[in-house]
Amino acid sequence: MAHDIVLKVIKQEGTCAAEHKVGDEILISFDKNEIKGKLCLHALYSVLPKVYAMAYGAEFPWLEDGDVSTHACPDAHNPLVYEVKRIKE
Repeated sequence: MAHDIVLKVIKQEGTCAAEHKVGDEILISFDKNEIKGKLCLHALYSVLPKVYAMAYGAEFPWLEDGDVSTHACPDAHNPLVYEVKRIKE
């Protein structure tokens, strides 16, 4: 069974085309097969490999907390950073 993942905007500069702001959260639920919250398709496309890896138990030894990573949006002119958090329940 996969873990749910929460994406939280922790840094945003410039003007995000999807109007993301610091503090926005997106829940990706594998159990319910849904995404709750607005998420730019470009960011979704780029973060999916990390989301799937973390959801299915991947461990990244360079992370201070194995359940929390970060991911940068691919828009270099309007940088945005997500916290990617694995929810263990």
